[in-house]
Amino acid sequence: MTQFHGAGGSWATVGRRSRRGRRVHRQREKRKGKSVGLRIGTLNVGTMTGKGRELADMMERRKVDILCVQETRWKGSKARSIGAGFKLFYYAVDSKRNGVGVVLKEEFVRNVLEVKRVSDRVMSLKLEFEGVMNVVSGYAPQVGCELEEKERFWSELDEVMESIPTGERW
Repeated sequence: MTQFHGAGGSWATVGRRSRRGRRVHRQREKRKGKSVGLRIGTLNVGTMTGKGRELADMMERRKVDILCVQETRWKGSKARSIGAGFKLFYYAVDSKRNGVGVVLKEEFVRNVLEVKRVSDRVMSLKLEFEGVMNVVSGYAPQVGCELEEKERFWSELDEVMESIPTGERW
């Protein structure tokens, strides 16, 4: 028996013989008394136009629960379903550049306590999940951007991070 540890917990591989050779049967080990884990990621999408379903499929395939996305390029301050049981909270001032967002599994949407849309480069979500958890999505200015824009970004990010109470930090 071989042990594997991965995204879905621990797996045991048990070999059985059949006419066509070795057949593999996988069993998931039971998680007794352990808290549920979250898979959190970040991705620069370039643009969300036409990518909602593709992003949802990727999150489902990789078992990602929360995904921070940058360079969404969707103008506005909204939340919308992107399919396959995922919802995107986003903010952008201009549809030609920047924009940030956070994609959540639908089961976590009801746990959203607060959404702070600070700028087209910084936003945060406060979730009730085994206590309170804050998710911050940031899109730092690239090398060629003006110094003023870079300083504004770092100032906004510092402000958001400092506004999170100590008891809510992970």
